[in-house]
Amino acid sequence: MATGFKDYYAVLGVARDATADDIKKAFRKLARLYHPDVAKDKPAAEERFKEINEANEVLSDPEKRSKYDRLGARWREGDPGVAAGGAATSEASAGGAGPEFHFGGTGFSDFFEQYFSGGSRYGFPPGEGSGAGEGPGHPGAGRARRGSDIEGDLLVTLEEAMRGTIRTVSLQTVDPQTGQVETRTFQVRIPAGVTDGRRIRVPGQGERGAGGAVAGDLFLRVRHAAHPDFTSKGADLFHELDVAPWEAVLGAEVTVPTLDGPVKVRIPAGTEGGQKLRVRGRGLPMGKGEERGDLYVVLQVQLPTQLSAEERGLWERLRDTSGFQPRTIR
Repeated sequence: MATGFKDYYAVLGVARDATADDIKKAFRKLARLYHPDVAKDKPAAEERFKEINEANEVLSDPEKRSKYDRLGARWREGDPGVAAGGAATSEASAGGAGPEFHFGGTGFSDFFEQYFSGGSRYGFPPGEGSGAGEGPGHPGAGRARRGSDIEGDLLVTLEEAMRGTIRTVSLQTVDPQTGQVETRTFQVRIPAGVTDGRRIRVPGQGERGAGGAVAGDLFLRVRHAAHPDFTSKGADLFHELDVAPWEAVLGAEVTVPTLDGPVKVRIPAGTEGGQKLRVRGRGLPMGKGEERGDLYVVLQVQLPTQLSAEERGLWERLRDTSGFQPRTIR
């Protein structure tokens, strides 16, 4: 099965030489427009939101972006050890005999899974093989062998991580020798408070066993979808807030978003750029209790880049009356 190429630059609407800041701004603009919680056409917005997240996942990461740019027009050739033109296969497929797997419902395309999914997607249990490609004359033929485990990525929005949800996932297995396609569809429970990087085990949904042995397991590695307002670290959330110089100097009361709705936060007078304000209990759930992580508001003091004549005069007046003594270089 062919894997379709994804033009991530076109998805975000940025040039190939776009800066990291250009990519960040483009993602935030599109994410706010197509976020499923605010869009009117939710099914269409959800698919678009997934594309935007996938593009941002690759282009905002210098290493992944470099790899993507190297692929370029040669993307069909793939990387050594990765099946060209299709999803990655198990180690047993090095000789072309192993099955090919494709996911559905995980939030990531086959193209991303093939080239940018972290870790080893298809690994045999230690010291074992799957039995794939073992013909009648092979020494291991006929022996019962547990099926290999399969690993993939699962895109989860912060809203889903907040409340938990059930996701319908499909796994399509293609036999390269016969072309026979087997599709399995099952429900995966995503618990409330699931953190980025956590693996969800789905027993018995890995590669089929040989000689009557049990199947391997499926492991879905949670990836928090990039959010226009928050980033996550464990159960804590972080929100970058732009503040004016006078708000940092004089203090202010501002409204910030949370996953539960907006809250008011007091900015102390004399606040410096990069300072974090902690809002307790406004992060993701922790465990099965009511305890939650925290929200950290990271203050970014924004300085004006263009000044009118009147504004320049006010800044000069402030300079002359502040009594601030500039540091001398020795």
